[in-house]
Amino acid sequence: MNFIKKTKKLWILCIWCSILLSCGNSEASYEPLPRHVDFNFHVRPILVQNCYLCHGPDPSSRKANLRLDTYEGATAALKEGGFAVVPGKPNKSQLINRINHQHEDKIMPPLETNNKLTKREKDLLEKWIEQGAEWKPHWSFIKPALKEDNNNVATIDLFIDKRLEEKSLNKVLIANKSTLIRRVSYLLTGLPPLTKDVENYISDSSENAYEKMVDNYLNSSAYGERWARHWMDLVRYAETKGHEFDYAITGAWKYRDYLIRAFNDDVPYDQLLKEHLAGDLLEKKRYNPESGVLESQIATAFYTLGEGTHSPVDVRQDEANRIDNMIDVTTKTFQGLTVSCAKCHDHKFDPITAADYYALYGVMESTRFTPLDSDRSALKEITAKEVLEIQNYIKTMVSEKIQPKISNQKLEVSPSTEYKTIGDFRNSDFDGWVSSDLAFGDSTTLGNPIINESSGKLIAFDDGKASSRIFDTGVFGTLRSPNFVLDSDFIGVRARGYKSTIRIIIDNFQLIQYPIYGDLTKEVNISKWKNYTFNVGAWKGHKAYIEILSGEYHENSSDISEMHSFDLSENAFIEAQYAISYNSEWPSEIKMTNNSLSQISEVNSRLKSGQVKAYFPELITVIDSSKKLIKDLKSSSFIYGVSDGFAINSPVFNRGRYQDLSEDSVPRRFLSALPLGNTAFKSKGSGRLELANAMLNKENPLTSRVMVNRIWHHLFGRGIVETVDNFGLQGKLPSHPELLDHLAIKFQNDGWSIKKMIKYIVTSEAFKRSTVTNKELSTKDPNNIYLASFPVRRLESEAIRDGILVASESLDSTIYGSPVPTYLTKFMQGRGRPKKTGPLDGNGRRSIYQEVRRNFLEPMMTTFDRPMPFTTFGKRDVTNVPSQSLILMNDPFVITQAEIMAQKLLDQKGLSFHQKIEWIYMHAFSRKPSTEEIANATKFISLLEEMKKTENFDLDMNLEIWKEYCHSIFNLKEFLYLI
Repeated sequence: MNFIKKTKKLWILCIWCSILLSCGNSEASYEPLPRHVDFNFHVRPILVQNCYLCHGPDPSSRKANLRLDTYEGATAALKEGGFAVVPGKPNKSQLINRINHQHEDKIMPPLETNNKLTKREKDLLEKWIEQGAEWKPHWSFIKPALKEDNNNVATIDLFIDKRLEEKSLNKVLIANKSTLIRRVSYLLTGLPPLTKDVENYISDSSENAYEKMVDNYLNSSAYGERWARHWMDLVRYAETKGHEFDYAITGAWKYRDYLIRAFNDDVPYDQLLKEHLAGDLLEKKRYNPESGVLESQIATAFYTLGEGTHSPVDVRQDEANRIDNMIDVTTKTFQGLTVSCAKCHDHKFDPITAADYYALYGVMESTRFTPLDSDRSALKEITAKEVLEIQNYIKTMVSEKIQPKISNQKLEVSPSTEYKTIGDFRNSDFDGWVSSDLAFGDSTTLGNPIINESSGKLIAFDDGKASSRIFDTGVFGTLRSPNFVLDSDFIGVRARGYKSTIRIIIDNFQLIQYPIYGDLTKEVNISKWKNYTFNVGAWKGHKAYIEILSGEYHENSSDISEMHSFDLSENAFIEAQYAISYNSEWPSEIKMTNNSLSQISEVNSRLKSGQVKAYFPELITVIDSSKKLIKDLKSSSFIYGVSDGFAINSPVFNRGRYQDLSEDSVPRRFLSALPLGNTAFKSKGSGRLELANAMLNKENPLTSRVMVNRIWHHLFGRGIVETVDNFGLQGKLPSHPELLDHLAIKFQNDGWSIKKMIKYIVTSEAFKRSTVTNKELSTKDPNNIYLASFPVRRLESEAIRDGILVASESLDSTIYGSPVPTYLTKFMQGRGRPKKTGPLDGNGRRSIYQEVRRNFLEPMMTTFDRPMPFTTFGKRDVTNVPSQSLILMNDPFVITQAEIMAQKLLDQKGLSFHQKIEWIYMHAFSRKPSTEEIANATKFISLLEEMKKTENFDLDMNLEIWKEYCHSIFNLKEFLYLI
């Protein structure tokens, strides 16, 4: 009896102990600690989330002078004595003492932060210190490498299966053929497969049937459209500027077409990167093999796709905002880093300093926005070179027979107190100004012989001037001054021309118009020499440059949608003699800086009086051949891109305010934490090409990783690094780090081929798995991080709309071209609203060809999560909100397409009910319906028939019934998701 009582007491005591233990340690069953605690994957995330705000890289917020983001900082002596971290000795490390402290004033993190370490996190820190407190750079800053001796033997499935085994997860079976072709077709082209393609693939029993199917979609023109749209999310693609009046971005859609061609042609990613950052500066240019058009420079349009304000009160702040956006987009897109977080101070978490930010600021500040001839080609460049050679030949031949010889000697001229010369083109050169495109040639007109084309008689020698009709009128070109600081009330340019422009660009501001900036641009529309005056007194102290260009901006257009677009008339030209700055009145004389004018005047006087008779009949044929060539140089199509300016090194803006500048400027360079990051750019221009080369340096750990992760994200719906635009400390850790490195290395070894990488991924077993899962997987890996099955994923807005058009057989598959105007509902009102609406169905074109107006975004695209185009969005939100169902049920586009689909169905004569349902299922789901689905369709159609009979109905009842059925199909999950 006593034994039973004692046993009972012991049993009760055990129960109470277990209860007490479970209450005191709610994490008793946490995941076991790893054998080796890795700083990057186990320790740093704890420090980032809980410690770096007060003990991280930013000195402005650092407390107790303690840094936990570096080994040196963490192991340094503390003011109050001891060390935060003593490698190998957790009991002597103040870090362990403070995280386990019981006193409210001593515990870390402080209670007011609402951060509290779990027991597992504390144990990880303790074990890490016990194992020696190994410190590493952040994982993404370490060059990709694999433990395997030979990377060639590794495969995607090897790494995936390894993680599944570690997590004790069983992978599911391969999906059926109908599912696979629909998955591949949508993910590679953004379109569902056609019925005939499904039937061909299902009937193909060869071993390489799947690979052939993949190749078919990779080689489809729709592939480029799909992947170009992914890229457009990164560069905040839009065709208008937003803000007030939503002004157009000249030729933005040509950049979109450039992307489609680039992806279809599988332009290597390293080339794509160089073209984006410095396509106008490449020594080896890339031309379209079919049209001959220069592709490289078109990519620079991505710089110009940001928002724009037409009348900012503070133009210097406006420049800072625009450059900040350019830095943000550039660094997120190509490096997966949030560099703009260092605008006001050193980055709070990543090893990016404010000096890094302003080093890149100088690169962007030294870059100039400009129209570009979008039809510039190898033929044009060769033709221009040939014409210049002919002109030089004529000039040399004529000059040798005329006395006295004309000298180009410059004279020393004492500076005037009345004015400053900004540029004098009466000499043979452009006086330090830079010309771009073809029109101005490579020198002024000084000493060019003017010859009668029919007789060969020498009429005169031309005096010096910068001229855009070196070849002919209607040829595009710009001439720009070096930067200068405005210190006078007026700028003057002596010029003449037709339908051309002179602009004063202050702080790189481009949207010049009234009420504030209208006086900074002048239309040149007179054949006689005229003094053009610009009142710049309000902007003294600002940096500026002068821009002289053939052609004009539509700044007074009656149609807002056309304002600020650039145009070049066939007869347009501009010529200039000089540019000056002055106060009060235009100077009475602008002194010459060469002695050639008097010699030219003497010779011209003798020619005019008949004292010298010079005929060159042998040149008539040469001149005629030159004129025939010149016709190929005319320009009529433009895109807004960039050209190089003059090097500017920016100071640091203290606290991000341009009003508070550091004493010293920061040399233009790459990020200091990455290879070549401490090497100053030597370029006399922006340094964008050096920036591109630094990003592509073989030691840079980020460039290839970031891009292969983007590709993986678009194929699986989640990147190996989930935060695809942030590989920094605040980003997510890679789920399969070795796999990511394997892909990054293979990407480079395969010549940066995007198509090869996509094919490699989609031919893996992991990609081909079914989406069907089980309770065990749902419990152990609810978010499917380890890919035991293929993730169920919703289609993007464009794919949903395009899928509807394919289902109704309404898709116009024409590739390229100007955008289809936005269909404007009565609710889409506001400034900048176009005068005319576009068609409801977008002319049946794919969504990528629908106009993207920032102030009038297409409702269906926005509702289904196409991002607002203001910065980089490598990962779209995937929401599930009532408005999406409302769009699918009530949008007139969806309803109309359902009716068109129903009519196409009824046009198929002789189909049985079973065959009609099969036709619909094949068009909508790329598969045949099951017996149960046919039974359900029968019931639904019967129900619709009963409902219609009770209504007072004058329309075609049969059409209405099938329209309702097709409309319901568009609302099903299987239509909207890849399952």
